[in-house]
Amino acid sequence: MGNEIVRVDGRKADQIRPLTIIPNYLQYAEGSVMIELGNTRVLCAATVENKTPPHLKDTGQGWVTAEYSLLPRSTQQRIVRDALRGHISGRSYEIQRLIGRALRSVVDLRVLGERTIILDCDVIQADGGTRTAAITGGFVALALALRHLHEDGKIGKLPIKDYIAATSVGIVEGRAVLDLCYLEDAQADVDMNVVMTGSGEFAEVQGTAEGNTFSEDMMIELLHLARQGIKKIIEYQRQIIEIPLLK
Repeated sequence: MGNEIVRVDGRKADQIRPLTIIPNYLQYAEGSVMIELGNTRVLCAATVENKTPPHLKDTGQGWVTAEYSLLPRSTQQRIVRDALRGHISGRSYEIQRLIGRALRSVVDLRVLGERTIILDCDVIQADGGTRTAAITGGFVALALALRHLHEDGKIGKLPIKDYIAATSVGIVEGRAVLDLCYLEDAQADVDMNVVMTGSGEFAEVQGTAEGNTFSEDMMIELLHLARQGIKKIIEYQRQIIEIPLLK
């Protein structure tokens, strides 16, 4: 398939949206970033707590987890806060579990020791790709928090095994495209979120046929497109925070 498709924002099929990651965005968090992916904005803040979940107590192992939420006017129609609903939405719960799994996959939890790092990912403005932006920005916020721990002498070395980032791919009007904005996502026949490491290994793939089913060849093409995009994203992450990886 070629790249002749005309996208709503003028991008080529294999082009990600403009990406900006602003580190140390918050004064008090051990690590924080504002990530801007096209018109999507996500604030990611890492907090270090000197305790672990009950199932890890006295194991010498730490934990990395995440919380995700959409601010009320991050979307075209106001969203009711979870606190007023009395429960977290199923969508938010699924996304925060995805973020936590992705970030834990590149952290040696034994080196972290008995402490927990919580990533709060709050969507300021949503235009598609909020979960992938939260993973990409969340990793940088996490790395900043871990570097803070290391510089304070609380951990002997950085427990990061690899970089990690995420992007979306999909089939829109019969064509494979990279990094879907909201309008593209809404009309996509196939929507896929891909999480990959800097060494090119998969951490998670979530693919769904929204309209038409898709072939194995199309899935391979989508994964190839995602790999290209994530490679560029991780190159940008490295510009923000260059860290020695755990051997």
